[in-house]
Amino acid sequence: MSNALKEYLTICQSRVEQALEDRLPPAHILPRKLHQAMRYSTLDGGKRMRPMLTYCTGNVLGIAPEALDGVACAVEFIHVYSLIHDDLPAMDDDDLRRGKATCHKQFDEATAILTGDALQALAFEVLAHDASINASPEARLKMITTLAKASGSQGMVGGQAIDLESVGTKLSLPELENMHIHKTGALIRASVMMATLAKPDLDPAIASKLDHYAKCIGLSFQVKDDILDEESDTATLGKTQGKDKDNDKPTYPALLGLAGAKQKAQELHENALESLSVFGAEADLLRDLSLYIIQRDH
Repeated sequence: MSNALKEYLTICQSRVEQALEDRLPPAHILPRKLHQAMRYSTLDGGKRMRPMLTYCTGNVLGIAPEALDGVACAVEFIHVYSLIHDDLPAMDDDDLRRGKATCHKQFDEATAILTGDALQALAFEVLAHDASINASPEARLKMITTLAKASGSQGMVGGQAIDLESVGTKLSLPELENMHIHKTGALIRASVMMATLAKPDLDPAIASKLDHYAKCIGLSFQVKDDILDEESDTATLGKTQGKDKDNDKPTYPALLGLAGAKQKAQELHENALESLSVFGAEADLLRDLSLYIIQRDH
């Protein structure tokens, strides 16, 4: 990771952590257990990759980070809700997330389900009303629509459904990519696209280039996750290593081999860089972030 990216990401992580803290209900307000679970699952954990993408995109477009705090929080609330539900016994049945007990283990299944539900609702409340989002009603509506589509049956939830249906089966490369374009990629693309919607006079061609960049890194992020599930360890990952292999889930290494999966990640990185060729040095953070995604160790 470049020093510039490391410094910027540290600033972004600190910024979004405070923004999330400010927007979550206090733990002492009824229903206390639910609010405690929301805060437990959201705060002090994770790479914050999606919020960082929102801020990095804003940096390219000259949008002040304070104007994107609400957007960054909304996308992270959706991401955390998805992790809570993915970890449930009815889904991936995992005990560890972000280096600590999963929500249903720390609390209970019913509370975990309700925590995910509440975070999903909070995401859209933030997009609709948060004062930090200096956007027209039309732009807010487009943000809400973008996040809703990325989160639902045509996006993340749909990808998870395909994933569950694919256990024990062999998918072709296009089928595997389609699954992850929905399951992982849709929310990553929304992180970028909602930032572009905060700039009303943006050239649609520029927005399209940034969307293609996000599509590429959304896939490369999943490819690298699959590689790490094979090569890393539980302590480093902060979640159970080898879970996908044990559950006989389709992965890039299973389909392409480890060397092939690494080559695929590199190709996606190069495609992401090509999408940014219309930009100058102002997009260097996005370029560095794409490289970090395929080189990270957790």
